Amino acid sequence: MPAYTQRILNLPPYPLATIPQKKRELLARGMDLIDLGAGDADLAPPEAALNRMAEAIREPALGRYGFGLGLVAYREAIVRFMKRRFGVTFDPYTEVVPLIGSKEGLSHLALAYLNEGDVAIFPEPGYNAYMGGTLLANGTPYKYPLRPDNGFLVDLDEIPDDILRRTKLLYLNYPGNPTAAIAPKDYLTRVVRRCAELDILLVYDNAYSEVAYDGYVPPSIFEIDGGREVALEFHSLSKTYNMTGWRCGWAVGKPEFAGALAKVKSFIDTGSYLAIQAAAAAALDAHDEFIPGNMAIFTERRNAAVAAFREHGFTCDLPKAAMYLWIPLPPHVPSAAFADRLMDQEGVIVMPGSAFGKGGEGFFRISFITSPDRIREAASRAGRVLATFVEGAHVTHASNEQVATV
Repeated sequence: MPAYTQRILNLPPYPLATIPQKKRELLARGMDLIDLGAGDADLAPPEAALNRMAEAIREPALGRYGFGLGLVAYREAIVRFMKRRFGVTFDPYTEVVPLIGSKEGLSHLALAYLNEGDVAIFPEPGYNAYMGGTLLANGTPYKYPLRPDNGFLVDLDEIPDDILRRTKLLYLNYPGNPTAAIAPKDYLTRVVRRCAELDILLVYDNAYSEVAYDGYVPPSIFEIDGGREVALEFHSLSKTYNMTGWRCGWAVGKPEFAGALAKVKSFIDTGSYLAIQAAAAAALDAHDEFIPGNMAIFTERRNAAVAAFREHGFTCDLPKAAMYLWIPLPPHVPSAAFADRLMDQEGVIVMPGSAFGKGGEGFFRISFITSPDRIREAASRAGRVLATFVEGAHVTHASNEQVATV
């Protein structure tokens, strides 16, 4: 039997891959399960998307291969959205790449730019697709450790010069997963300038651009002077329109960048179902009617989550964007052990910080994917589990004191 390649051996387990089976086991045990793990809300897509999908599945032409071109109406809807939302204009044919969810595009892009020895810089903790694409392309990953003290921002000036000289790709994600961090425009201006100086392609993951609170409006990297010359930006319908399972997104950028990704994809897939692209176009065009109501629900969930987790012994900030709380744990509490105990004993699924890389240790992530009442119940159960770690630490400390006295 052939041996595995080093590429696949280098890949760590994907953190969400085992969750569905664990959920089945918990449900089989009769557990009252509360899943706050994946960013996968229990809400409906826009009515316009559902109606267009119902029509589109009956159109034989939309059941045929889409190839790389896909549905022209979808490309045009993307261009309209980018213009309406960010004030930037793109050619629908040469500067847009329809994706089967932004995840596959973020991963596949590395195949266009990384040779062996080339570096991709990405945040840790961060979305695992950045590392996966880098490793599958035989590139060298450089994990930049995010820190609360600088707002979870990647600072290129802290990266060694020998790494920067070999870097081809810089992955950034603001609003961020899992931290919910946001990036000030002056920071993005500095990053764009440095990428231009260093000849680095900025891979800007903007999947949460429409999930924001309290008047904050996340920017596109193309609103930054010089962004068009150095960046390819990725968007997704998953979080904005509650269409995670539909697998539909896009990348946009100047023809050299968009064309490289499109060429890779031409050898890997033949596009997503055209009926889904038709529904996605309808969702984008319904943005202004749909988003306010959807975000009112997310805001209620965010507020309930922050209040409840604070009430039950946790420290957490009020995020301005994204659909997550990134919650610190006491120093003596390992994130994986906490998440496992919370799942096994209380039936609550959260993501341990370590699932997003070593830099995520000391935190766990919850998602605003269920009702405020269920989130409050989950917080109560999490508080009970946290207390067991605190009590255990006290017992250990007292035992050590006894030994020292003897």
